[in-house]
Amino acid sequence: MSQDIAIQLGREALFMVMLVSAPMLGLGLIVGVAVSIFQATTQIQEQTLVFVPKIVATFVAILIFGPWILSMIVDYTRELFLSFNSVIR
Repeated sequence: MSQDIAIQLGREALFMVMLVSAPMLGLGLIVGVAVSIFQATTQIQEQTLVFVPKIVATFVAILIFGPWILSMIVDYTRELFLSFNSVIR
């Protein structure tokens, strides 16, 4: 395996990780900002108030986007295994 192929595989893997984790991170970010705005307007400065809504939002995102995430990972893995034949030869 040449250095270029290893870099390309690493780049594709990192892109897949970013693509698959984006729904959970995005929803967690939106909920975190909304709770922070709520805390700022009501002047409630409880640090633990942010964690429960963000965890719930992350689990909801996993439930909603789970099938899509699974299909993306399976497709990427299938393409990766199929490309091993061309890399080895």
